[in-house]
Amino acid sequence: MEKQKYTFFSTNEIKPRGWLKKQLEIQADGLCGNLDLAWPDVGDSKWIGGSRDGWERVPYWLDGFIPMAYLLERKDLIRRAQRYVDAIIDAQEPDGWICPCPQDKRERYDVWAYMLICKVLAEYSDCSGDVRIITVLEKAFSCLYKHIRVHPIFDWAKFRWFECLIPIYWLYDRTHNTELISLARELKNQGFDYPEFFNHFTSTEPKNEWRFDTHVVNLAMCLKSESMYSLISDGDPDAFAKKALSVLMKYHSMAAYHFTGDECLAGDSPIRGSELCGVVEAMYSYRWLLANSGNPEWGDMLERAAFNALPAAVYKDMWSHQYDQMTNQPECSIMPEGKVVFGTNNGESNLFGLEPNYGCCTANFGQGFPKLALSAFMMSEKGFSATLLLPSELTFTRDGANVRCECITDYPFFGKIRYRITTDKPVVLDFAIRIPAFAEKASVNQENAETGAFYHINKEWNGTEEVCISLDFAAELTLRPSGMYCLSRGPLLYALPVKARRVMHEYEKNGVKRRFPYADYELFPESKWNYGFVSDKFTVIESEVGEVPFSNENPPVSISAEVSEIAWHFSDGVCAERPLSTKALSEPVTLNFIPYGCTDLRMTELPLLC
Repeated sequence: MEKQKYTFFSTNEIKPRGWLKKQLEIQADGLCGNLDLAWPDVGDSKWIGGSRDGWERVPYWLDGFIPMAYLLERKDLIRRAQRYVDAIIDAQEPDGWICPCPQDKRERYDVWAYMLICKVLAEYSDCSGDVRIITVLEKAFSCLYKHIRVHPIFDWAKFRWFECLIPIYWLYDRTHNTELISLARELKNQGFDYPEFFNHFTSTEPKNEWRFDTHVVNLAMCLKSESMYSLISDGDPDAFAKKALSVLMKYHSMAAYHFTGDECLAGDSPIRGSELCGVVEAMYSYRWLLANSGNPEWGDMLERAAFNALPAAVYKDMWSHQYDQMTNQPECSIMPEGKVVFGTNNGESNLFGLEPNYGCCTANFGQGFPKLALSAFMMSEKGFSATLLLPSELTFTRDGANVRCECITDYPFFGKIRYRITTDKPVVLDFAIRIPAFAEKASVNQENAETGAFYHINKEWNGTEEVCISLDFAAELTLRPSGMYCLSRGPLLYALPVKARRVMHEYEKNGVKRRFPYADYELFPESKWNYGFVSDKFTVIESEVGEVPFSNENPPVSISAEVSEIAWHFSDGVCAERPLSTKALSEPVTLNFIPYGCTDLRMTELPLLC
């Protein structure tokens, strides 16, 4: 196998600090941390001997719950994770089959869930040190290889085959069993051909039909597909992802550094949505792309998705989430039948709730912030790298020296980052720091640093030393395909917040209760939203990061801008794609735009009236 440029540290070496730890604590005290107690599809799942869902929902939930529990060192959460893992291991069939499916129904069982639970078990082993996992996965993959040679993969597994490479490679690193590489090649042969799909890409317009090949989550996942396979094929780890992402962003981009899909590719309209699962899976793809090739571009993409599209789709207490977020979203109410703007999703997909539309995002959104935290540092051949600029702490041993690196920062809200590195004996290390391309200029210890590149400090470290990073950001308007503009500064997109009135709905549907705090919520506007920019001059206002980092009430930073009211049609809970006119209807007023990820209701793409 080819070597990755960087390899991952585990929850044993990386710990979140600062605002990132606060965010993970909010998640642990919210829906993700309580899903097994609130949602029957997890709490009474077939994976633990119950009667509810026996496919992807428990594996999806564990994929975020496990690293969150270990990052926070929460014994109560760790015990609950262990209960699920123990039940899954205890239920493994003698032939290695690992999913809750009777033998006579295996032929039609979509083994996507099989791949996913294997990935989760490998992750659990990294966190817990559980030595059982190697044997469990050896049996599971032996069984899977025999199974797919008789019953080739189909549906979700066919379009997500490469996800299985992650636990396959994990196990190969520990056993060097060449049959695992044969399994990887067989999955590639049976899987969907994404390079061919993008070589002859025809989905340049939203088709409003449900398809596997244009499904936003499949496409978010597939960005890493050829990069993962390149580890055994000697291919280019970046080429496919760059091509695929450029195509997606050309025809289906969002201002929030992601691509649309509600459920499938949805064009570039600011009132079309994008699924939350697609956001966290794109982040996960960027993480692997960064590790495999070392290209800092993927760190930029990962940060921007994490700081904008992810927090925008979850409510500040993380007890509710949206299935589909919209760039221009002045209301989140139930869209009447026949008036739904989404391609194939229902009119409740934009509500903040327990399970708006499908429950996949309910289970899956929890992986976003924990895996972000685990991407703060990565290991290199000669040392380590600060791959993401996140408040965190790393401890590891190299050449007999114990090394601790603390990142002290309120980035992305502010541009100052300080690394404090402590060693208990002299050790030569290459410390590489990713300098984002979206910084206007940057310095390391007061020396100019190239943006969009890694800054290397290769030296002998001894005792305690500090490395100080300064990033300058410029507030600027960017033209969108709508002909309107969005305001950004550095890693953050900004939006005009719309004051919201929340209406809670408590009810029961299909045996699932919605009740406070995991009820469903409609949000109705209580402030004006129909504005256009009248100037490209802006003033940055800095505050402090509060107990809720992504808060619309106390945003850490805002930008004041001059705007005027304009005529903009609104009906059935949705604003028109564009205003009726760009003629100013009022004298200019100065309003504060806040980070997109801090908003619930918002207007992001606005016309420039001057």
